[in-house]
Formats: sequence, C-alpha cells, structure tokens
Amino acid sequence: MFTGIIEDLGTVTKLVNDGDNLHITMSSSITDKLKVDQSVAHNGVCLTVVRINNNSYTVTAIKETLDKTNLGSLIEDEIVNLERAMKLGDRLDGHIVQGHVDQVAKCTAIRPEDGSWIFTFEYDEFLKNITIEKGSITINGVSLTVVNSELNCFSVAIIPYTYNHTTFKNLKIGDIVNLEFDVIGKYIKRLNDLRH
Repeated sequence: MFTGIIEDLGTVTKLVNDGDNLHITMSSSITDKLKVDQSVAHNGVCLTVVRINNNSYTVTAIKETLDKTNLGSLIEDEIVNLERAMKLGDRLDGHIVQGHVDQVAKCTAIRPEDGSWIFTFEYDEFLKNITIEKGSITINGVSLTVVNSELNCFSVAIIPYTYNHTTFKNLKIGDIVNLEFDVIGKYIKRLNDLRH
C-alpha cells in the first residue's frame, strides 16, 4: 500500500528488454534505504526491487504492466516519481493507493493560474472508470483531488510544492500518464454494477 505522497525523484539509468519483460535500473537517493524484495511505486506502478548496486537498484516490469501503463515508453535519463510502501501506523497524508494502475490518460491541457496550475486529462471511457468531484485520483503515483469531473476527463489543481517536487514540472500536453482510481470508489461502482 502507498499514500500517493512522492518521496523522491529517480532517474532511469538503464533499460534492458528480456523477452516480454523490461528490467529498469534507477538511480535514487532512497536506494540505500531499499532491500531486495521490497515494493516501490514508480510513477504509481508497484514494482519489486530485484537487485541493488551502490546507489542504483533494478526492478522488472512484466508484459501485463507494460501493456497497461506508461512504463514501456520510459527512456534513459527520464525522471520518475518514487514512493516506498507505507509503514503500518504511519500517517496517511494522501489516500489509499495500491500501486495497481487502472489505465492511462493523455494530458490535454495545462493552464497556469495565479500561483498554481490546472492540468486536464482525458481517458478511455470504455473501461468504465469514473472520477467524482473532490474525489481522489492518483496520477503517475501522485495523490490528487479531482476538479471538473466529466464522463471521460477531469482536471487537477497543482500547487507549487507538488509541481516542483514531482514529475508534473516535466509534463507536456500529449504526454501519457498512469491513473489509479480511488479504491473505495471502484468497490462501490463494482457493487452497484452487480445490482443492475
């Protein structure tokens, strides 16, 4: 489990294809706190540490993960949002995040405000995921509050701290991001669908 509060920005140092798998090596200031077999969220995707070497570590993304997230388009030197798994008993500053990406979305607009930014995203409505006004959403691993919720698009307001300490500062119109919809909302929607 994660909270969606980004702990560090890591840099992709090496990408190795191995059959349908992709081995991703990251350089990060949190590497010395990691151990093999530990879960780390990479742009919101929960992956297992399989190797540690000095200040770098390696994780493996399988085909299922590559098909459903933006990790397959990573390039060397790209910056990635990182979060280690939550400790039992810690404060939950974001919201409950599983690290299981539901689908991707495209950034369709970035509007500077006076002291913040409004980012708008569009996603495929065929998968029947939903957002609600003032509900939670995770974008590339960042816990955020939905504004302007519509059928297959929504916006989020980004404060300067979040902008400067996550990959939002690098995001451009047309970029693809990972979405994890609110887990409680997903269960309620599933129960409602079963009743109808």
